[in-house]
Formats: sequence, C-alpha cells, structure tokens
Amino acid sequence: MKNWENGVNFAITVCDAEGKVLEMNDKSAATFAKRGGRELLGRSLLELHPEPARSKLKKMLTEPFTNAYTIEKGGVRKLIYQTPWYEDGRFSGFVELSMEVPAKMPHHVREP
Repeated sequence: MKNWENGVNFAITVCDAEGKVLEMNDKSAATFAKRGGRELLGRSLLELHPEPARSKLKKMLTEPFTNAYTIEKGGVRKLIYQTPWYEDGRFSGFVELSMEVPAKMPHHVREP
C-alpha cells in the first residue's frame, strides 16, 4: 500500500514533538496552498498559528492530549482531530486529520 494517504479525501498533517511539520498528504498541501502548501514542511506550527491557538499548541506539545473540534469557514464545515503519535512509547508529535462534514449529519448510538 504505497501512498494510500494521497488517495483519501481528508487532510493529514504530521508534526514532530517540537511542532515542526514532517509530512502532508496531497489534500493537506492543497488545503494550505495559500500559506505555502508543501513549503510548510520543516516549518514550526508555532510560527504558523495565531493566539490563542499557539498557546494551546504549546500546551499540547508539553502535555500531549487529543484535541477535537469543528469549524466552519466559507460555508464549509470541518472536523479537526489532532492526536499525539508515539514511537517506541515516546511522544513523537501530532497527527491532524481535517475532513469536511455536512451541516446536518446522522448520529447513531449503538448499544452492545
């Protein structure tokens, strides 16, 4: 399975434990095209985020936790899911998934 991440319709952005962008799939590069797209590789997310997001990111880098929320921009709703990734049990950075979601979407509660 080579380059599967470029065949999905959501953005995947990966940073290291200092917040430097390590990887972006094609959708991520397109999403951030106005800010440089793949030229963001190697750049610090701290310099790319305004307050209060910068302070939240600093906290996430020192005390790793999952951060999930929705946004709406230009009439497009997105789910943002940022979660730590680990290598050999050590915090190694974050993976961010960003995907468009419909304004109204079914919610199913499944009982065992």
